[in-house]
Amino acid sequence: MHAKKGKKFHSLTAMSSALLTLSLAVTACGGSNGSGEASPSASAGSSSPAGSSSQASPSASASASASESAAPAEKVKIDFWTQKFEDTTDAWFKKYVEAYNKSQSNVEIKLTIVPGDAWDQKMKAAQAAGKAPEIRTISYGNIANAAKTGQILPLDDLMDPEVFADLYDNVKEFVNVGGKYYAYPKLVEPSSVMFYRKDLFAAAGLDPEKPPTTWAELLEDAKALTKKGVFGLSIAQNAPDLGWSSWGLQYNAAGHLALTDDWSKADVNNDGYKALYKFYQDAYQSGAMPKQQLAPYADIKGFGEGKVAIQICGSWAIGQLRNSYKNMIDKVGIAPMASIDGDQTKPTATLGGWTLAVDGKAGHPQQAADFISYLLAGDPQIMIDFFKSAQFSKFSPRQSVDEAMKSDPDASKDTWRALIAEKIIPYAKAEPLYPWDVALAVSTGIESAMKGTSVDKAIAKAEKDVNDFIAKNKLAGTNPKA
Repeated sequence: MHAKKGKKFHSLTAMSSALLTLSLAVTACGGSNGSGEASPSASAGSSSPAGSSSQASPSASASASASESAAPAEKVKIDFWTQKFEDTTDAWFKKYVEAYNKSQSNVEIKLTIVPGDAWDQKMKAAQAAGKAPEIRTISYGNIANAAKTGQILPLDDLMDPEVFADLYDNVKEFVNVGGKYYAYPKLVEPSSVMFYRKDLFAAAGLDPEKPPTTWAELLEDAKALTKKGVFGLSIAQNAPDLGWSSWGLQYNAAGHLALTDDWSKADVNNDGYKALYKFYQDAYQSGAMPKQQLAPYADIKGFGEGKVAIQICGSWAIGQLRNSYKNMIDKVGIAPMASIDGDQTKPTATLGGWTLAVDGKAGHPQQAADFISYLLAGDPQIMIDFFKSAQFSKFSPRQSVDEAMKSDPDASKDTWRALIAEKIIPYAKAEPLYPWDVALAVSTGIESAMKGTSVDKAIAKAEKDVNDFIAKNKLAGTNPKA
């Protein structure tokens, strides 16, 4: 589930939302969901990441302060705004807001679901009027700027440190700015997963239990799988799709993204980026890929309809396959995207996703954080309910939730979920914070190389375009996480 970050940034989070509208209407959930009726965590200061059966009752969280003083004359009312995602996501939020409100008598959470195309305008108007919601959804790519400008509060003193220790190490970085945590993550979605037809592998004399692990093997297998009516490989091939879907492979080949850390100049004229451009060029010119993309990168339709043997797509495609192409499921294998050299501990994907944050001018920051602790950081069953309704096409940023899934009847049997959780997410990187124009300059170069421009010329053009953008927009030194 993704949302628009404006021209500044077209994140994976935005792309997934568009896809999920298309495909996960099909699924039982949305870009963010949760589940399992469970008691809220005891309080911001005592919530248990493990969500053990000894967890405190729901009322403890919102009434911790009230237990030490006279009960308030009336409930504290807190506005919570979330962007509109899938209907199942809306239902999940409503379910647990209602459960929280019924669980105690001191705090009332008021949920408002805002259409994505109206979000920016509505939020700016509310902030200008001093009526911004105390709790809001926010994507990973927007956290650093919101923290730097004081739009959201640090949560370190409002939530138990253990809930942050429960996060995977790479995900901690996504919500940390200047050594403080400014949001609590709900889910992550890897941008690149390899989906392949096991039956077509066998028919081509390839081992269906050994999908390609290097770029060279991927291209070789793709050519062997290309038959009349079936393309061997589908991957992004136009600049807008390449702009965000190639970030993981940029990390894989070069070890970094397209700018220096201080955003003072382009960092693409090197062997890593040249290898990346060459990979896309070879894939396209091999004949294993269609000359015109069968569907947007975020849509696994071509694969689902049997026109592609190997498709690289995001994890959200699991929901689309399981709902729209059920008859194919037994023929499908999944694996991490191939790495430049076969080392699958190198990143091949970036992680998009959503979090909850407390407004910088919140009147009741502790109570707001208590609700976040309950919903996202408390009993794992709440989030397992979400991931289950999402057909396990989205993944947990919390170690305790993944551990709890091992004993869940449905989650424990889902081998696709386990593979992505164990072999892709731990090595994935955050989406970049720099403006979308930078990503588009790089991806325009990739598309140009795919269609015949020499790699060196395509790289040189991308480098110039990025440096021109930096100079024109005074980008140097503005990295909010530097």
